[in-house]
Amino acid sequence: MTVEDLFAQWSTNGYFDKETREELQKDTDYPDRIRDRFYTELKFGTAGIRGVMGAGINRINKYVVRRLSFGIAKLLLRKEGGAQKGVVIGYDSRNNSLEFAKEAAAMFAGEGIKVYLHNELSPVPVLSFSIRKLNCAAGVMITASHNSKEYNGYKAYGCDGAQMSLEDSLEVTNEIENIVNYTILPIYDYEELQRTGKITVLDDSIKEAYLNTIIKLADSDVTSYSDKLKLVYTPVHGTGSKYVPEILKRLGFTNLYVVPEQMEPNGDFPTVSIPNPEDKGVYSLAIELAKKVGANLILATDPDADRTGVAVRNSEGEYILLNGNQIGVLLLNHILETKKQQNLLDKSFVVSTVVSTRMTEEMCKAYNVNYTDVLTGFKFIGEQIMQREENGNETFIFGFEESYGYLAGSYARDKDAVASCMLIASAAAHFKANGQTLLEGLQEIYEKYGYYYETQISISLKGETGLEKMGVIMNTLRAEKGNNFTQQHIIEFKDFETSKRYDLINNTVTDILLPSSDVLYYTLDDGWFCIRPSGTEPKIKVYFANKAESISTAKKNLVLLQQNVKSKIMELV
Repeated sequence: MTVEDLFAQWSTNGYFDKETREELQKDTDYPDRIRDRFYTELKFGTAGIRGVMGAGINRINKYVVRRLSFGIAKLLLRKEGGAQKGVVIGYDSRNNSLEFAKEAAAMFAGEGIKVYLHNELSPVPVLSFSIRKLNCAAGVMITASHNSKEYNGYKAYGCDGAQMSLEDSLEVTNEIENIVNYTILPIYDYEELQRTGKITVLDDSIKEAYLNTIIKLADSDVTSYSDKLKLVYTPVHGTGSKYVPEILKRLGFTNLYVVPEQMEPNGDFPTVSIPNPEDKGVYSLAIELAKKVGANLILATDPDADRTGVAVRNSEGEYILLNGNQIGVLLLNHILETKKQQNLLDKSFVVSTVVSTRMTEEMCKAYNVNYTDVLTGFKFIGEQIMQREENGNETFIFGFEESYGYLAGSYARDKDAVASCMLIASAAAHFKANGQTLLEGLQEIYEKYGYYYETQISISLKGETGLEKMGVIMNTLRAEKGNNFTQQHIIEFKDFETSKRYDLINNTVTDILLPSSDVLYYTLDDGWFCIRPSGTEPKIKVYFANKAESISTAKKNLVLLQQNVKSKIMELV
């Protein structure tokens, strides 16, 4: 169907509700707006979709949710026991999240699949945990993670609690791409399906089971010194409000202060420009409160509580925001030390991503723990847990990616900001009991393993031509095989799409044993940088790392590297 055909159908056909038709009819005299809504559809990539809310196939709305749920339902019906095991659905605090969750639930139940729906806002890790706890065939989380308020999304999970596998994602994609005419999709009555027992609304027992599980991750003696730490927490209007304060109080963190203006769930996120704990603006109110009460530590979680942000008071009384890699190595150090004291490191393994800090590997070597690199995306960490823990004899102890996502245990298979807040607070309390701050603890880690520093930039390429430009940029850089950046001494180039590693010193080519992905990785004498298109947004992400004799020198080196790399990419835009 053409853009014009789709617009005519969606704006006049009675299959679409009055609000949808009226929203589109306002654009009748604006062909550019109409084209943006219908020139392409949201793609089911990295186990989900994410987009601006609104009418059209290039937006997220109940019809797009209905279509995707129909495709997943067909996949589950082909799996042995899929309908009986069923699907569990969670949703966060974003606008329309509950509506979309009910739409998905109605489609699954209407197609004969058992459905469980969380009874309140649910963090991502709780959804992942509940899939495993209920022995479901799949799970769905309605969320757009840390995107701005205009967005929502739909994440699909497999029976292990990890994001849906590449194989299943491809099946779903093939299923939904055959549905061009949305009006052929059946409409089911949520209320009737719930009344007849085909949709079960869960009670608080899942939440309690989850909290009882993650509290076991904490070191056993934390309650003896947790009350000495003063900390501030903000859920940034998201799902963490019902979980993080509860788990911290259970561990004796009595000097806990929450940001009152940000405790109530609110999909408009009125106190921040974007609800992302990587953004410094998120911490304005938290810092104001922290200074008032003299807090040592600030913790923040994003709307679906899968990303964890941390700010620490320095010796001058200012609050320093840690980056995702710094939080990761602090958590890993705490976990390794705790498990070493408990003699629980035998056959342990840690997983991180190719764009995260290389310090992780050095730390694992020091503790004789196996380390594995995977591609960006927590689904690949989940795959490693399944392959090596469930199907092998190893024990997963920690996985993380630099974008503020951490998991310490195999009870769930996606990022867990609730448990991460608990563990970072425990680490901070431990350091404080020994007269140190987290910043001083981080300095000790640098002194032991080297001064690594990492950062990233994003180059936005919005609009209809954005995807085309990204393709041109990546293909041009790929074709030059590492000879693109003459200002840098590149010693190795990896093209993960072709699975080839180019040794530019010895002029040799070898294979990369990872799945194919549109990622380019450049190794330098003192660091690396990596270029990849975002899987959820129209932009190219570039990651940088440097190792030097001090953090200040590493940061200085990265400034020059960023300038050179960005300049080269912008030449191709």
